[in-house]
Amino acid sequence: MPSTFKITPYKTKIYLNLPELFYAQAAMSRRVVFDDLYDEIAETCTLTSADIKAVLDRVIWAMVTHLRNGEIVQFADLGNFRIAIGSPGVSNPEDFNAVMIRRPKVMFSPGKRLRDMRNLAKFNRFTVNKDEATDESGEYNDRIG
Repeated sequence: MPSTFKITPYKTKIYLNLPELFYAQAAMSRRVVFDDLYDEIAETCTLTSADIKAVLDRVIWAMVTHLRNGEIVQFADLGNFRIAIGSPGVSNPEDFNAVMIRRPKVMFSPGKRLRDMRNLAKFNRFTVNKDEATDESGEYNDRIG
């Protein structure tokens, strides 16, 4: 099933003198929460949703433990998680102090199945009925969709 996108106006802060440009933005239909995933997975296997929730809770706990230890956590076809850090540069290594390190980021690199899904992605433009595309004043807003 193709993903949908909408066209969104955006004016870059760097080039304020340039006209507003329009960019594609993914149009998400809904947010799938873990409770929905537990139930969905339980429907297709012999585990209960409580069993699945317990396993995923322990997976997250183990993942946090390994990431804190500076290890890469690999989830088979899902992908890899790792911690990345950054800091301002210094001209002399003796001038560097650990408090200069910015807040760590959790980085994700998709595995083969997610890369394949991404590479084979198809897109359809999200459309809105004119009746639904009105702003607060009741005027048609052609920027929606």
